[in-house]
Amino acid sequence: MQSRTLSILFGLALASAMAMAQSSNSAPADSQPAAPQSDQQVGIAGHAAPGQQTERRPATPERQTRALARQLGLSRAQQAQIRPIIADRQQQIETLRADQTLAPRDRRARMQGVMQDSRNRIEALLTDSQKQQFEQMLADRRARRQQQQGQQQPEQPPQPQQQPQAQ
Repeated sequence: MQSRTLSILFGLALASAMAMAQSSNSAPADSQPAAPQSDQQVGIAGHAAPGQQTERRPATPERQTRALARQLGLSRAQQAQIRPIIADRQQQIETLRADQTLAPRDRRARMQGVMQDSRNRIEALLTDSQKQQFEQMLADRRARRQQQQGQQQPEQPPQPQQQPQAQ
């Protein structure tokens, strides 16, 4: 259950990153590039750190790898092994998004499978300490997302109780 939730959350993070990448690719060629951000402001999927208002940059495999390297203390060898995993995941997700023959539920299930496979392949390259940090990072992200979803959903008024009718 926890791994399924993690794969959903990781998939959502990647999906939002992919949407940002697609929207930035359609920008006019003469537009100015975004101002550089400090590495402290950009999270794993290219999102601004909590409390920071910055322009978002596309979450390329290189950026995602650099973010993981910072957060987990990856060696250069680990980064070199993880970058193609992330690139492969990104390509598979793009292919699934483009496949209009899939029902939304099937597409989501396949994306979750791609995300879980990617996460498993990355975890296989991590030390025990890095695995613990990675799991904590995913748990923190899940908690933030749940908190944000709770704030976005309006409270529903209580449903009136039906009174039994007297006969």
